[in-house]
Amino acid sequence: MTYRPALETKVLGRVFLFSLPTFRRGFMEENKMVSSWRHPILLLFGIGLSNIGDWIYLIALNLIVLEMTGSPLAVAVLYILLPTATVCTNFWSGTLVDRLNQRNLMVALDFIRASLIFMIPFFPTLWLIYPIVFLVNMASSIFNPASMSYITKLIPRGKRKRFNSFRSLIDSGGFLVGPAIAGFLLMAGDPFLAIYVNALTFLFSGIVTLFLPVTTNMVEKAMSSFSLQLLKKDWNVVVLFTRNYASVMLIYFLFGLMMVMAAALDSLEAAFSKEVLNLTDAEYGFLVSIAGVGIATGAIIIALFADKISTSLLLGIGPVLVAGGYIIYAFSDHFEVAAVGFIVLAFSLAFANTGFHTFYQNNIPVEILGRIGSIYGLIEAAFTITATIVIGIAAQFFSIKAAVITGSFVMLVVTLILGVASYNFEKRCEAPVQNTAVRGK
Repeated sequence: MTYRPALETKVLGRVFLFSLPTFRRGFMEENKMVSSWRHPILLLFGIGLSNIGDWIYLIALNLIVLEMTGSPLAVAVLYILLPTATVCTNFWSGTLVDRLNQRNLMVALDFIRASLIFMIPFFPTLWLIYPIVFLVNMASSIFNPASMSYITKLIPRGKRKRFNSFRSLIDSGGFLVGPAIAGFLLMAGDPFLAIYVNALTFLFSGIVTLFLPVTTNMVEKAMSSFSLQLLKKDWNVVVLFTRNYASVMLIYFLFGLMMVMAAALDSLEAAFSKEVLNLTDAEYGFLVSIAGVGIATGAIIIALFADKISTSLLLGIGPVLVAGGYIIYAFSDHFEVAAVGFIVLAFSLAFANTGFHTFYQNNIPVEILGRIGSIYGLIEAAFTITATIVIGIAAQFFSIKAAVITGSFVMLVVTLILGVASYNFEKRCEAPVQNTAVRGK
C-alpha cells in the first residue's frame, strides 16, 4: 500500500478539530476549578500566618514572664487570661459579629492585635503586660466567631469538608513551624524579637484578608443601638434555635464538652510527662512534635478522601478515637506508649475537627453563626475554667496519673454519647436548617 501523508494529515487534522472543543472544555473546567479555590487558598494563607504567630507569641511570652518573675504561677496566669477574656467578651460579641461586615471586622481585629503585641516590649512590669495580653485575648475571642461566619459564607457547601481538612493541615503546620521559628528567633536574639515577628504575622494576615471578597450575602445590618435589650433579644434567638433544633445543638455542646476535657487534660501534660514519665526536656519536645505530625497526617488523608468520608463518620468516630488516644497516654509508663497515645489522639483530632466544623457550617444558619458561636463559646470557656481547676485540685490531692486517667474516661463517655447523637442525627436525615428558620435577626 502506498503511504499517503496528505491523507494522514487530513485525518489527523480532523481528529484535532473534533478534539479541540473537548480540550478547551477540559482546560476551562480546570481553570475554573483553580479560580474557584483562589480565595479559599488566600484565606488559608492568612489563617496559617496567624497560627504561626500564635505559637511564636505563646512561647516568647511565657519566657518573658518567667524571666521577669521567675514564678511558674505568673506564667499560669497567662493561660487563665484567655478563657477569662472569652467570658468577658462572648456574651455581647456575637451581636456585633452577625451585624457587621465580617471581613472588615477580621482585618480590624488583626491590626488591633498586631498593635497591642507590638507594645508589649515597651512595658517594663508584669502588671502592664497582663492587661495587654487580656485585650489581645479579647480580640481573639471576637475573631474566632467572625472568621467562622465569614468562612461559611465564602466557601460553598460542597467544598467545606475539604477546606476544613486543609485548615486542619494548616493548623498542624503552625503547630510544627511556629515553635521552630520561635526557637530560631530565641537563639538569634531575645524573646522580644519573637514578639515583634508575631506582631508582623498579624499585620500581614490582616493585609492578606483585605484581598478577600465581601461575599454577596454579607450585608451590614442596621443596628439601632447597642443595648441590653438588643443583647436580650439575641440571647432569645439562640435559646429559640437551641429548642427548635435540639439535636443539632446537642452535638455542638457535646463536642465543646470534649474540647473542655482536652483543655483540662492538656493543662497537666507537662507535669505528667516530667513527673510520671520522667521525660527529659528534649523527649517532651519530641513528644509534642509527634502530635503535630499525627494531626498533619490525619488532615492530609481527609483532604485526599474528603468526598468519600461522611461528616457523620468523622464526627462519630474521630472524637472517640481522640479519647482513646488520651486513655493510652494516661496509662503509659514510658515514652513509647505515650508516643502511641499522642499519635492516635492527634491523628483522630484532625478527623474530629473537620467533621465538627463541616457539621457546624452546614446545619446552623449563617445569619446567627456569630451569636451561636459566641454564646456557646462563653459556656465552653466557663466549663474550661472549672474543669481545669477541678483536675488540678485532683492532681494535687490524689495523683497526676489518677487525675489524667479519670479525665480521659470522662472524655470517653462524652465522645460515646456524641457518636450516638451523630449517628441518630444522620439516621433521621433531618433537612438542613434553612436561613428563614430563624427570626429576630
